[in-house]
Amino acid sequence: MSHELYENPLVRRYASREMAELFSERRRIGLWRRLWLILAQTQRELGLPIRQEQIDELAAHLDDIDFAAAAAYERRLRHDVMAHVHAYGDVCPKARPIIHLGATSCYVTDNADLILMREGLTLVARRLVQVIDQLGRFAQRYRDLPCLSWTHLQPAQPTTVGRRACLWAQDFVLDLAEVEHRLASLRARSVKGTTGTQASFLQLFQGDHAKVRELEQRIARKLGFEGSYPITGQTYSRKVDAQVLDVLSGIAQSAHKLATDVRLLASRKELEEPFEEEQIGSSAMAYKRNPMRSERICGLARFVISLQSSAASTAAVQWLERSLDDSANRRLVIPQAFLAVDAVLVLLQNVTAALVVYPQVIAAHLREELPFMATENILMAAVRAGGDRQLLHERIRRHSQAVAQAIKEHGGRNDLLERLAADEAFAGVDLAAASDVRQFIGRAPQQVDEFLAEVVEPIRQRYAQLPPLMAELHV
Repeated sequence: MSHELYENPLVRRYASREMAELFSERRRIGLWRRLWLILAQTQRELGLPIRQEQIDELAAHLDDIDFAAAAAYERRLRHDVMAHVHAYGDVCPKARPIIHLGATSCYVTDNADLILMREGLTLVARRLVQVIDQLGRFAQRYRDLPCLSWTHLQPAQPTTVGRRACLWAQDFVLDLAEVEHRLASLRARSVKGTTGTQASFLQLFQGDHAKVRELEQRIARKLGFEGSYPITGQTYSRKVDAQVLDVLSGIAQSAHKLATDVRLLASRKELEEPFEEEQIGSSAMAYKRNPMRSERICGLARFVISLQSSAASTAAVQWLERSLDDSANRRLVIPQAFLAVDAVLVLLQNVTAALVVYPQVIAAHLREELPFMATENILMAAVRAGGDRQLLHERIRRHSQAVAQAIKEHGGRNDLLERLAADEAFAGVDLAAASDVRQFIGRAPQQVDEFLAEVVEPIRQRYAQLPPLMAELHV
């Protein structure tokens, strides 16, 4: 590793090897050569004068790429695709005359990018499924552990730890549906020619429209797509890139939400991300257990969210049949969005696999707030015992305000139940029963069971045949 030049930390520190290799130069140019081979093969099948020995020569040199030779050509030609056409031709002299026949640069660049995005989304889907599965297991374990809920960052009606995990999982379920939709919607660019009219291919096949159409369909199938986009300019619509970035941004949004919640709960000592035996939380404060993985998730997620607008802007400014101002932008945005989302999901796999829960702290926090929440139940019970609703309401209000003032001004504890127990107006009320926390969690445990059975389990079954992906943390 060189320490003299900037290196992308997404590759060096964060993303998995699988994703980094997917968007490598070797993988991209290897796809270009395969696209040139498929083009020549299919043209020969449909009657163009291309010899089998030329096909065999192209097939024999798919992966012996001389990147230095291609770079030298590019310095002279100022064109990356033609540089690799020449480098391929150098090792395939018999096939040189028919490489890239009838094609424009976007035949290789766009089709390769569509394949890379398809493979990237497939990897993202598998990581999402693992996160959903792990959150499901966590939710099952803590399905009925009551905890304080929050709205407006103020204490609210209790929920359970497991149901809160289902909230997180639900967001990722929605993201998975979007990933699967985009995968099902992706098509090849196939062969469209310089401005999308297929004029060059129509000339090659001497005006035979049926053969040009067959060429397009066969190549799309050979690339693993159900078909090709029926209309393109020189490029496939950059709307497709924007839609893919929308999906990746959505995953980042869900991840940021979960990681932020973990950070908030860690500050209350209710829940923590995994913490290694020798991990250092702070260089100065030795006692600290900072949620650094969740913080990293948030940082990377914000980066992905910011890239969404770049893809949208690129789609918006493509002039007429195409504008080349998309090229440099896409080289940065698309790979880095995939790499960053991959890194986020790797971190999430690690965090969700070993979340630590502290039930006693959770119970203590509930005890601090529950008396206030129980007042409505206490009021109803006192009315059933023969009390006057309006008078009882006023007594509860006064006791509650006095307790709140004591807590805020003097750091006192919440003794509302004790005050009510000492008030003769509530003598006929079983305060312990009226303030049992399980009365306040509603159907939370049952909702967890239903969500796992009806939503999570079918996802597990759909992906059951795929081996799990490692949560590979670089640092």
